[in-house]
Amino acid sequence: MNDRKFFEGVVSRPGLYGLDNSYKSAVMFLVGFDEARSGGLLRGFTEWLVVRKGEPSGFGWQALVLDEALPEVESWGWNKLDRSSPEQEQRAVERLLSLLTEFLATRDDVLALARMYTRYQSLHP
Repeated sequence: MNDRKFFEGVVSRPGLYGLDNSYKSAVMFLVGFDEARSGGLLRGFTEWLVVRKGEPSGFGWQALVLDEALPEVESWGWNKLDRSSPEQEQRAVERLLSLLTEFLATRDDVLALARMYTRYQSLHP
């Protein structure tokens, strides 16, 4: 089973993988999985999110996803969790998993990945 198929299963049944509606728990799950893959799961995820946004950012993927998932919450990055409701946090978890599966399709396509890195580099003159 490839990573994308695995995470499609996580998206459809998050509780089966020990995920609750906590964004921090979902992040830790992904960081652990990434470590088990020697950093190969999430390599390029931050850059991909920056390219989607279309502007350079100093934030990591964890904060970039929160900014995309919770634009109505006033604050930056991780601080959004302090000001969000449980429903908003659940939405952030769902968005994180959705973005990850979308990213994995790009990561697994060599030409799409090369184009993404080219666009990323153009954002950082």
